[in-house]
Amino acid sequence: MSRKDIEAKTEALLMPILDEFGFELWDVEYVKEGSEYYLRAYIDKEGGITIDDCVDVSRKLSDKLDEDDFIDSEYILEVSSPGLGRTLKSDRDFSKSIGRDTDIKLYKPIDKVKEFEGILKAFDNDTLTFLIDGNERVFNKSEVASVKLHVEF
Repeated sequence: MSRKDIEAKTEALLMPILDEFGFELWDVEYVKEGSEYYLRAYIDKEGGITIDDCVDVSRKLSDKLDEDDFIDSEYILEVSSPGLGRTLKSDRDFSKSIGRDTDIKLYKPIDKVKEFEGILKAFDNDTLTFLIDGNERVFNKSEVASVKLHVEF
């Protein structure tokens, strides 16, 4: 089973659990790090996710994964908050983040600059629009390596 298939099937098992608790799904990823495989679910809710929320969802999801048993290799299940500096991936993520301060990383530099900080103004299927230093900048999504919510320390 492919990584994408595992992520999609896990998401399908997870959605009824999240609906029960009134939580939102941010992302599911199945990755290999070193010799270990990790199945990670990032969840959120208004006001933020607590450790107890993660434990509750993890227990229910673990039971469902054990019942279905569709992942061939051993893996570590992690359920957590996407964190303050979360990566924006889906249209839903971008919609929720309009007007928020973001960190933008490009694959290739433009005028010798590869990283920007700006306010997400708009997006469509092909482009992302930011307010950077008072000027509107439009990037093709194909140019953008990542967009994360900016965290001020």
